[in-house]
Amino acid sequence: MTTAVPTSSAPPGRSTGRPPGAAGGHLAHNYHPLPVTVTDGQGSWLHDADGRRYLDLLAGYSALNFGHRHPDLVAAAHAQLDRLTLTSRAFEHDLLHPFADRLAALTRTETVLPMNTGAEAVETAIKAARKWGYETRGVAPGRATIVVADGNFHGRTTTIVSFSTDDDARRGFGPYTPGFRVVPFGDAAALAAAIDHDTVAVLLEPIQGESGVIVPPDDYLPAVRAACDDAGVLLIADEIQSGLGRTGTTLACDLWGVVPDLVLLGKALGGGIVPVSAVVGSADVLGVLTPGTHGSTFGGNPLACAVGLAVVGLLETGEHQARARTLGAHLQSRLAALVADGLLAGHRGVGLWAGIDVDPAWGTGRDLCERLLARRVLAKDTHGATIRLAPPLTIAENDLDWGLDQLTAVLRTP
Repeated sequence: MTTAVPTSSAPPGRSTGRPPGAAGGHLAHNYHPLPVTVTDGQGSWLHDADGRRYLDLLAGYSALNFGHRHPDLVAAAHAQLDRLTLTSRAFEHDLLHPFADRLAALTRTETVLPMNTGAEAVETAIKAARKWGYETRGVAPGRATIVVADGNFHGRTTTIVSFSTDDDARRGFGPYTPGFRVVPFGDAAALAAAIDHDTVAVLLEPIQGESGVIVPPDDYLPAVRAACDDAGVLLIADEIQSGLGRTGTTLACDLWGVVPDLVLLGKALGGGIVPVSAVVGSADVLGVLTPGTHGSTFGGNPLACAVGLAVVGLLETGEHQARARTLGAHLQSRLAALVADGLLAGHRGVGLWAGIDVDPAWGTGRDLCERLLARRVLAKDTHGATIRLAPPLTIAENDLDWGLDQLTAVLRTP
């Protein structure tokens, strides 16, 4: 696949539609997208309506781990569309148990509860942990607490934003749901101290994605697991962004040999085709959710299971995890060189996932993304001075290098 800069001299921009909030527009202005409207994609590349070609280094915040329109995933979706798309959970269908069985085997867990979105998976885990705490741990009714980390991002429901420390996500949405205790991310001693007789679980991202790909110290997750074991509480790992190959392992927790009680999956589980999420883990914990206590009309629907099974199939070979390790080491090495050259203020990451910090003297993360857009590279800023890089796990090495060459060129230009 060629990596030459597209030849069109027209400035990048929105080819169709109106800018967000423009007069006459009907779309709610809850996003501030880059000024480009894409119309089709394949693999790591996207096109706009005027034929301009862009390298996607965001991959839908890891929802597109296998790139745009991966042939195996598209074929699975097409085949299922010709058979059956929805039954609701009032009836079973022929893919529901195979999906649960193979996902459980891939993640080395006992039980799978399928849902739709990542936030739904988080809400499901919160409900299960509380009910488990009352029925098994003996917490007094209405007193269950969950320990979480600052800088977290677990979704945008009213319960979840109640324990967010991001003012933009939280401000204006009260009254807030009680029952959460926030401690510094990466501080295992503070976390252990926050656990008391009312605590039912600890809920963490093994690596914080939205905060800028924040990787904790190597002794952190093992110490958190030990603290949970000592106190008899659950460890819930939100792997919605970090899971399913992104870090060079099937789960990010595998990097530290930690086995959570519950793992939350989403984004990449739907292959960039349909929303698919799941809570996987202990049968004893998920077993508290009996018929009538929790459910979802679309959770585990036939189309979702067909795509999810194809995603599991891609990961069962270990090929994509290996590519993320190999290409990830290359990515991290090139970013480290930019830091050493003084072109970046810092970088963090693991596998094909990185957060890079822009020197404020150069500009903002948004400035960098806009200038990358002008060179036909798509990325997204977060928290002002940081951008995340999360290319598809299927990206060709020469395409990755081309994208990093554009980043270098932009940073060298005042």
